[in-house]
Amino acid sequence: KRLTILIYSFNITLHHYQNFDGFSEVLKMKYLARITLDSQVMGGKPCIRGMRVTVGTLVGLLAVGHSVEEILNAYPYLEKEDIMAALCYAAWRSEEVEVALVSA
Repeated sequence: KRLTILIYSFNITLHHYQNFDGFSEVLKMKYLARITLDSQVMGGKPCIRGMRVTVGTLVGLLAVGHSVEEILNAYPYLEKEDIMAALCYAAWRSEEVEVALVSA
């Protein structure tokens, strides 16, 4: 149920990013498809295409000043779109508001 809620939430949240770096909604969905959540991989943290590279790792590398080219050289199995997917996912999650569900 949680994953379904996140995907539904992403579709609603996309309206806030209509001009987010020029991405179309189709392109955003393509990027979201690169992000995987698996409890057996990196403790369930969001990862890139099922690999043991987390969204947090990529965003952190960019935050401390590494360029996309440097990251791709350090992780040759990644693609530029993977880094863009990590940024898109991080931007979406930073805007998400979690609401506690009250049982009846």
